[in-house]
Amino acid sequence: MTPSPLLLFLRLSRPLFLLGGVLNYFLGVGIARYLGIPLNATVVVLGQVWVTAMQLSTHYLNEYFDHSSDAANRNRTPFTGGSGVLGKKEGQLRPEVALYAATFTLTAVALATYGLARQGAVNSYALTIMVLGFLGAFFYSVPPLRLTTTGYGELTTSLLIANLVPAFGFVLQSGELHRLLAMSTFPLTALTLASMLALEVPDYASDLKAEKRTLFVRLGWQNAIRTHHVFALSAYLLFGAAIAFGLPLAIGLPPLLTLPLALLQIWYMNRIADSLKPNWTAITLNAVVIAAASAYLMAYAFWTR
Repeated sequence: MTPSPLLLFLRLSRPLFLLGGVLNYFLGVGIARYLGIPLNATVVVLGQVWVTAMQLSTHYLNEYFDHSSDAANRNRTPFTGGSGVLGKKEGQLRPEVALYAATFTLTAVALATYGLARQGAVNSYALTIMVLGFLGAFFYSVPPLRLTTTGYGELTTSLLIANLVPAFGFVLQSGELHRLLAMSTFPLTALTLASMLALEVPDYASDLKAEKRTLFVRLGWQNAIRTHHVFALSAYLLFGAAIAFGLPLAIGLPPLLTLPLALLQIWYMNRIADSLKPNWTAITLNAVVIAAASAYLMAYAFWTR
């Protein structure tokens, strides 16, 4: 049975990946609330629209520019390898659909920016974050930069999602930065980098064949596995350092609950490196859960105190 165009478009949008933007945005808003800053509900909503629309734009543009190489991927999972819905065969959406969708979501970004400006929420900090966010998200896939093929796309994406998005949520409410942002987000950045390396494991063969120079490809199989472990373990050391430098225990301890999952991921990736037949869905699902659960636990701690 041929999937409906609506279902295909939903798969194209990769809604599961939007969760990271929501959790990290509300982490920033939660820090503002924790510090006693009155929240502007309209600004909260407009800020989330801006973040989600920018994420969707990145997804659509990435799908459009990568659909040819993604078609050759034999290890596609719900989280990696592209959606696989773009093409000219029956039961697929034409590639131009992704471009039209990106145009629509970028228009939503512009409208949300106008709304935030009308609310007086766009100061120099917010504007800087928005410009950096747009440039990083847009040129992740779009030529001539195509950060996703340079090995810098993973770092850019991790900084955008785990650093700039929380800072954006906070700055829209407070108008300034705070040390709690750095304490909360740098460990999440390391976890996001580890997660992205894990997500690239199933795509390694197809990326290598297509000469797509992702960070995993540039590092090589063994070095990439070791780098994943370094980022994952560094994240929990950074959580500990944040607690030592004043992050309240009630906020810094909950994300440490994901440490067993990170250790499991390290063990499993070592087994794959030793030629264990991999379960691609399991390794990618665990990578997403580690990053998302850590952001959720920290956000929840701020919102409930």
